[in-house]
Amino acid sequence: MKKLFTTIKNIWSIDDLRVRIITTLSLLLVYRLGSYVVLPGVDAAALEAANAGKTGGGIMDLINIFAGGAFNRASIFALGIMPYISASIVIQLLGMAIPYFQRLQKEGESGRRKINQITRILTIVITGFQAPGYIASQVTNNPGVVPNDGPMWWFSTVLLLVTGTVFVMWIGERITEKGIGNGISLLIMIGIIANLPSAFVFEIGSRFGVGGIGGPIILLVEIAVLLIVVIVSILLVQGTRRIPVQYAKRVVGNKQYGGVRQYIPLKVNASGVMPIIFAQAIMFVPMTVASFGEAGAASSWILSVFGNPNGFGYNLTFFLMIVAFTYFYTAVTVNPNQMADEMKRNGGFIPGIRPGKKTAEFIDDVMSRITLPGSMFLALVAILPAFAALAGVNQAFAYFYGGTSLLIMVGVILDTLQQIESHLLMRHYDGLMKTGKIKGRSSTGMGMAG
Repeated sequence: MKKLFTTIKNIWSIDDLRVRIITTLSLLLVYRLGSYVVLPGVDAAALEAANAGKTGGGIMDLINIFAGGAFNRASIFALGIMPYISASIVIQLLGMAIPYFQRLQKEGESGRRKINQITRILTIVITGFQAPGYIASQVTNNPGVVPNDGPMWWFSTVLLLVTGTVFVMWIGERITEKGIGNGISLLIMIGIIANLPSAFVFEIGSRFGVGGIGGPIILLVEIAVLLIVVIVSILLVQGTRRIPVQYAKRVVGNKQYGGVRQYIPLKVNASGVMPIIFAQAIMFVPMTVASFGEAGAASSWILSVFGNPNGFGYNLTFFLMIVAFTYFYTAVTVNPNQMADEMKRNGGFIPGIRPGKKTAEFIDDVMSRITLPGSMFLALVAILPAFAALAGVNQAFAYFYGGTSLLIMVGVILDTLQQIESHLLMRHYDGLMKTGKIKGRSSTGMGMAG
């Protein structure tokens, strides 16, 4: 305990770090307060009553978790940061296929600024398309929620939703620039964590309340299992396969360069949470098609299978799709040929492997081998909430036993703690831990926003 207080004192004694933490907390507070500001003209009580009768599940429920409940509350931040994430993913994919974006990625700081500007513009465009759909599907389709939904109300509401998303994007960028940690990832994480206290209180009530089942023993078992799942998730996030790289000796003047052995850390889970997000989005498509189609045996079967997130058929399909998407996204984001070329240009080589094509084949072979267990573990973590729900855990609390929510929280927290530890070590203080070292992710938002 004394070590903890000493560490907090060291953190607070560094002016720059103290200002950054206060700035981050202040901006996160503004974001959370804004998520409770309901759109003008919307009856909040009627909307809450309408949402109470809806069953959860699907991509809409996932977006609501990321938005910290603002999606169901019809807040001015209802669409949250998701349009920005969608725009970032589109730009990232374009950078792999279009030469113009490839050139921008290689231009350094100037190219990064151009990419950021294009991403912001694309975010506004995406939000402009999503806002009317959100209003029609989540707000005006509930009778009595909007007493007067005339053209002027529609225009002002769409404009307000676009402005809200732009403001949230600005908050995320300010946190990244002036605060601590990655702003976009922190906004997602704070939205997820916002649901944890109420879910945990509800779980306690289901164990200790009138007609409660299990009592304190079952609750302690649930907490212990949750801690084990968190530990496994940390191992999944941090797991790497280090490939040794030897650099040739070079003498420049009176100094010698190279001649040392370094390592290329290949992530066991190089794709982050993107396979889960892709799989969840696609799993929602059959239900949408079946609900708009004619009633029949096929439609009923699709609705019964894909409409039950805790069912065997749903989770088996979900598991297999995550494994497939992990291989796909890893192949898209990790380029062994580029790694081999850069290594060759810098005079590096893998011991026992010829530079060039053989090195690229070796890296690709290693990535293929480590991606299989990584994809299996990722898929297992993704379906753990279904097992928790079947074991009697309430659905809201079961979300924290795995899936996208847990992986994002683990990755963002590790990345933020790594930055704090870097500030401490830079100023000759001990790190956050007496022994060991915090190893966070260098990717942004667990692979969600590049």
